[in-house]
Amino acid sequence: MTAEQIQAMIAAGLACDHLEVSGDGRHWQAVVVSAQFEGLRLIGRHQKVYATLGNKMHNDEVHALSMKTFTPSEWAKARA
Repeated sequence: MTAEQIQAMIAAGLACDHLEVSGDGRHWQAVVVSAQFEGLRLIGRHQKVYATLGNKMHNDEVHALSMKTFTPSEWAKARA
C-alpha cells in the first residue's frame, strides 16, 4: 500500500476537511479532520477511520496506523 492509496480509501469513506497520510510502507501516520467526529470520543473517531480501510488492517496490508483526529473547530484551534 502507498500513502496515496490509504489516503484515497479514507477520503472515499469519510468526509474530510483535511487529510494527510505518511509512512514507510508498513507503519503509517494520519491526520484526519472531519465534521463527522463531532460528539465522538477518540475511540469512536478511530473506529470511523478504521472502517474506511475495511479488511486492510485485518489482513496486514496496513500493518500499523497511528492517527491524530480532529473536528474542524479543534483543527482550527490546533493550528492557531
